[in-house]
Amino acid sequence: MAKESILIVDDEEDVLELLRYNLDKNGYKVNAAVSGEEALRKASSKLPDLIVLDLMLPGIDGLEVCKLLKNGPKTEHIPIIMLTAKGEEADIVTGLELGADDYVTKPFSPKVLVARVRRILRRAISRDQGKTPIKIHGLTVDSARREVLVKNKPVELTFTEFNILHTLAKRPGLVFTRYQIVDAIHGSDYPVTDRAVDVQIVSLRKKLGSCGEYIETVRGVGYRFKD
Repeated sequence: MAKESILIVDDEEDVLELLRYNLDKNGYKVNAAVSGEEALRKASSKLPDLIVLDLMLPGIDGLEVCKLLKNGPKTEHIPIIMLTAKGEEADIVTGLELGADDYVTKPFSPKVLVARVRRILRRAISRDQGKTPIKIHGLTVDSARREVLVKNKPVELTFTEFNILHTLAKRPGLVFTRYQIVDAIHGSDYPVTDRAVDVQIVSLRKKLGSCGEYIETVRGVGYRFKD
């Protein structure tokens, strides 16, 4: 079985070596880039299965790299884990708005980062084979095909947006707190702010157009999909 490939992007040699060592030890094929420009070249020439992206880079910074990757037809579906400094909540929110799937703050535990990588890749390749598509309010959510249709027209969602929609739509009427949504997507003990979850919901509603109104806000609690 071919190894899953990870592109790590960081201009600090010690961080690169730490990531390379731990990912290689866990069976991943690792490639590295030390600048935003190099990351874009490598991601486009040989598509990785996942990118670990530092936000503080020389030249093109990590947020711009994330934006360019998510706007590229070849690279838009590649999951991205951001590496951020502590206290950079604004950058975290911006990264999630641009389509990043997860984030880890520096200094980080290599075991935690590898667990995040494994979790995202597992969810990316697990398509819930054989599951019946969810059809509700003119919306179709097909987890096997990883496809969303709004009135029979395809809608492109990020990895995280799709999982949020699938989590809510498969149990219409049930209220989910923000932390329940996070747990359903990333597992427990995932450090996220209320704002970060809200950003994903706003983006999801916008992409769903008229069907976005079926994702209801329950004030003081969280969200639910209209029954």
